[in-house]
Amino acid sequence: MNLLPIFLDIRGKRCALIGGGEVALRKANLLVRAGGHVHVIAPEVCDDLQQLLADNQGATINEEFTAAHLKDMVLVIAATDDDATNARVSEIAKGLGLPVNVVDQPELCSFIVPSIVDRTPIVVAISSSGASPILTRQIKEMNETMLPARIDKLAMLLQSYRKQVQQAINDFADRIRFWEGVLDSEIPELVYSGNDTAAVTALEQRLQQQDHSQRDGEVYLVGAGPGDPDLLTLRALRLMHKADVVLYDRLVSPEIMHKLRPDAEKIHVGKQRANHTVEQESINAMLVRLASEGKRVLRLKGGDPFIFGRGGEELASLASAGIKFQVVPGITAASGCAAYGGIPLTHRDHAHSVQFLTGHSKDGVLDLEWEDLVRPMQTLVFYMGLVGLELIVKHLLDAGMARGMPIAIVQQGTTSQQKVLKGTLDTIVSLVKADPPSPPTIIIIGTVVTLQENLAWFEGTA
Repeated sequence: MNLLPIFLDIRGKRCALIGGGEVALRKANLLVRAGGHVHVIAPEVCDDLQQLLADNQGATINEEFTAAHLKDMVLVIAATDDDATNARVSEIAKGLGLPVNVVDQPELCSFIVPSIVDRTPIVVAISSSGASPILTRQIKEMNETMLPARIDKLAMLLQSYRKQVQQAINDFADRIRFWEGVLDSEIPELVYSGNDTAAVTALEQRLQQQDHSQRDGEVYLVGAGPGDPDLLTLRALRLMHKADVVLYDRLVSPEIMHKLRPDAEKIHVGKQRANHTVEQESINAMLVRLASEGKRVLRLKGGDPFIFGRGGEELASLASAGIKFQVVPGITAASGCAAYGGIPLTHRDHAHSVQFLTGHSKDGVLDLEWEDLVRPMQTLVFYMGLVGLELIVKHLLDAGMARGMPIAIVQQGTTSQQKVLKGTLDTIVSLVKADPPSPPTIIIIGTVVTLQENLAWFEGTA
């Protein structure tokens, strides 16, 4: 984080604005909206800015800027077209310990004025740390679209009940649960649709409940996808922000972990070959125990939890214990890695079917119907197959698959470390020995691999 995001209270306080043109007018409007007492210092001030100051008890000082103009100010903005003046304002303000912004000159600023989505009292501030104002403007437009128009009314309703809730519910954790329950209920939608009276009635009914501490636990089984956080579903993100406790696998990328609620307890239960950090039975028991304590538990798995993710086993334990759960599918590694690698899993001229298979062997044995796997016009996708690659190749060749059959290994697909290694059944083992891929990997076998050269679009390290 390059800058500390803060919201500064300037209501009724003196703010210095150096410059009297159109740019200064835009900044003055912002300061006035925040309740600042604006003092404009400039030899000439445009008519619109003068009118704004007159309407909002501002002050105009028609002079060249000097250090004396910053006496008793709490904030300084330089909006002139003179670089020397802007630099001098910045130097003097910083010397006095005053926050200073120089328009379009981030190197002279101690703070950046962000793009703002204003639904007062809800305010969303967006900054690129001065890197790209146009990008922040586009992000602002996205937020303007996503935030309900009446979210300000919801915020004011909740604010009006804060003292009442505090008096009725003594325990801080119970108050948190109460407000979370309100926001998870029908009340927000009632407000957004303009039915404020019904929203107040519903809120009153909740407040009159006798026991606010009781809460049923629940488990969210969520697929995190193959690594790119942009591939998370909206529902997955919403539940990630609600969870009290997170049990996550080793295949969940750091970028996705950053999307979690910051204060959530995070427990690593990842497993890898010959190193099971936490046994599956212990994970099942942990999910039941945490949910039984009334916690909202997020079980976060790489890819999709129902495709080689043992999600069904975990849900069976929850169902037996009578624990509520939700399932949010994720983009499985096969589809994500193939798409980012430029390899369609099916194609009219190459493959009419696709099989997802585990390449994980037990005691050196991989028990699959190999003769069925060598049929033409199909694609094979092996999960967890890198260690057993030689065994997979041997079985396929023994079953009659052509030595020239194309094969691709996608390393860490959808991430910046993605790499696609291509060969044939005859060459892939030696290629892997010469340039070993870094797990996790997906193995794709079939003539669809030949399409990769023209369809590759994602630039990882390949």
